Amino acid sequence: MSANLHFVDVGSGQPVVLIHGLAGDHTAWTPYIEDLKRSYRVIAFDNLGAGRSSSAPKGVSMADLAKETLDLLDRLKIDDCHVVGRSMGGAIAQEMARLQPGRIKSMVLVASLAKLDPTGKRLIENMRDLVVWGRSWADWARMSSPLFISPKFFNEQPAQVAKVEKLLDDESRDRDSYINLANAVLAFDSTDWLANIRMPTLVMAGKIDPICSMTSTKWMIERLPHAEVEIFEECSHFFLMEEMEKSSLIIKDWLGRNH
Repeated sequence: MSANLHFVDVGSGQPVVLIHGLAGDHTAWTPYIEDLKRSYRVIAFDNLGAGRSSSAPKGVSMADLAKETLDLLDRLKIDDCHVVGRSMGGAIAQEMARLQPGRIKSMVLVASLAKLDPTGKRLIENMRDLVVWGRSWADWARMSSPLFISPKFFNEQPAQVAKVEKLLDDESRDRDSYINLANAVLAFDSTDWLANIRMPTLVMAGKIDPICSMTSTKWMIERLPHAEVEIFEECSHFFLMEEMEKSSLIIKDWLGRNH
């Protein structure tokens, strides 16, 4: 697969690669990029099918996306790096660690999965099918946002919720690519090989996340007994936004201890 990945490469120091989730692009990391670039070389990119990168073809897999990311590291002459993967990005990070473990100094799996539980599968199927059925991205954002955000935050921060929905309702988004990526997430299952991953790993999860649930989180941490775990007790899938200051401190502390 030959792809054109749009990316930003800022700061200096040890490389940290930020991989976004299914619904976003590299701009989902903007506040974290601004924070981390003070101490690290930060690479954030648009996955296939997202932002300004090439489209995601039918049949694309998490392994394919991992290979594209590793190819990007080759082009940037990065021998090894820390990887922080959010949701689908965490699945890509796991595949990178499986394919080239020597390249990954440490891994942070944020609101991610070893595989989706039945509820998570149904929710991803429903969000995919909204696109299949031709609903606008604005409709998709309005219907999907309560799945990403905790009820407390949704109720108390309407301006932030509106901002999130505005980011998600970009009508230029590639509909076929989203469908293909959603199918790749639905098919992902690392439970047979995740225990072979040995590098330092941090698992971060929202306790009331219905998509990458505590069941999905448990499947990861059962296979990564060496991993450190941080649970955001009152947060859902977007805890990086709901508790940005806490999340940023945890990630920076992790990177500082695993340099």
